[in-house]
Amino acid sequence: MIQLKPRPVTRYGVAFATALMVLTGCSSGASGPRSPSAGATPASVPSPDPLTWRACGKNLECATIKVPQEYTKADGAQIPLAVMRHRATDPDHRIGSLVFNPGGPGVPATETLRNLPRTAGTPGAFSPTVLARFDIIAMDPRGVGGSQPVRCLTDEQRADAAGTAFNPAVPGGKPLPRLLTDAAAFTDGCARHQSEQFLASLSTDNVARDIDQVRSALGEDKITYYGLSYGTVVGPMYATLFPHRVRQMVLDAPIDTNLWFRNSLTFLNDVAVASERTLNAWFKTCRSEGTAVCPFGAGDPQEAFDTLIDTLEAKPLKIAPAKGATPGGELDGAMALEATRALAGDQNTWPLLTSALLAAQDGNGAPLHTLWSSVTVSPFPVPTAMFEAHTAVRCADWQTPAGIAAHKTAATKAVDEARRIGTRAAYSALNCARWPAPNKDRVTEPLTGAGTPTLVIAGRLDPVTPHHWARNMTRTLDSAVLLTREGVGHGSYGTNSCVNSAVDAALVHGTHPTDGTVCQPDTPATTRPLVSANQ
Repeated sequence: MIQLKPRPVTRYGVAFATALMVLTGCSSGASGPRSPSAGATPASVPSPDPLTWRACGKNLECATIKVPQEYTKADGAQIPLAVMRHRATDPDHRIGSLVFNPGGPGVPATETLRNLPRTAGTPGAFSPTVLARFDIIAMDPRGVGGSQPVRCLTDEQRADAAGTAFNPAVPGGKPLPRLLTDAAAFTDGCARHQSEQFLASLSTDNVARDIDQVRSALGEDKITYYGLSYGTVVGPMYATLFPHRVRQMVLDAPIDTNLWFRNSLTFLNDVAVASERTLNAWFKTCRSEGTAVCPFGAGDPQEAFDTLIDTLEAKPLKIAPAKGATPGGELDGAMALEATRALAGDQNTWPLLTSALLAAQDGNGAPLHTLWSSVTVSPFPVPTAMFEAHTAVRCADWQTPAGIAAHKTAATKAVDEARRIGTRAAYSALNCARWPAPNKDRVTEPLTGAGTPTLVIAGRLDPVTPHHWARNMTRTLDSAVLLTREGVGHGSYGTNSCVNSAVDAALVHGTHPTDGTVCQPDTPATTRPLVSANQ
């Protein structure tokens, strides 16, 4: 039996919330794509006043900036955006302001910046060198965090949705009629709580325009940019709409921006397949390390895993409350699969996964249940506090078929190509298929970055953003080189010394590695459990 200490669980919960959150995207299917040049901020939009900062934490300052809800109507409704700054620790050698987006959509950048001291060693954690030379700027995108967050569900509805059992053998986790009913309740709730105009304004091109308002309010001629996951859509959008405003750009765990705006169902399928591959990598490593290292499954971890999921689904394990770890409840097969999906997606958490699976196999579901509860963000829709913003942004950006036939076909494909994870991905775009706020002027043209020098970093086995997306992004951008990190994980900067050196050099000195450079893991992956199964 193993004991799970609260401190590591908390750390991994934060890591997953910032590193595993890229949403399968979609849009209302609105017509009228607009060229990037037409999307630039109109000259009639006045420059904002300088930001008024107030202390809000150790080395942190906070401010609010008001931006137009719709940039074609600069004198209309405004949205307050939360901005946070970490001042350069070596002001005499300060280079400028570094704006970052930690992903999602739906992850608050200000919260991520505030938590940086506690998340060293996780994706997106800036090095002391970068913190010394830059003011780090976090802006919660419109609809997220402290920037007029989207709300579609009541607390009771969210709790009910979170408590609803999912069947891991059924595409989407529930019968299709129930999924359609849930989608209707969600989108109707969004329409009740927010105006159609606000929901339609949550697109990435408007987030880019907001960044330029922040840049102007900071008094900077140019910014430096780092984006992780969905942040790799925001950065190229900004650089494309505002040429010559970005000094250097680093894009970590990149999304194929052409796919993001044009084909949500293929995007969704790619994510499911990528996640399945990382789970298969855990199976393969466990098997190759042998039972002396990885005893789960006695040499056949795949068969043992499938049996465990079926057993838990048929008879969930009761979980007693544990102060600081879990409120208790029960662990069923769907919950175990979701926790496994998340943990298998980062080779640093493989020992934790092995330990938790062994415990569940022995009748102790507490470790997996605790880990499930800490996985607050998923690449597939889950009823968390960030779910509303997550969905709203993708629906403003993406083009999603309204007819159910396309979703049925995509669900069949996902389950066929990703046997375990595909059911989790199926029908994930239904909310966007009936989104109540068409975005008629979204930017959908290729995001070329307008010549901005860019370092693109991709993990070989990323559970959310597959490696071929990085190759596609590098081809789309005017001036980019690709750096590959071997191994399993979503996001590379802050987790790998070779990548850290390359990113610091790009951000600080503007120097890039040779295109096609490969970084090896600092330590080999292992599935050895944290605690012996005999304890």
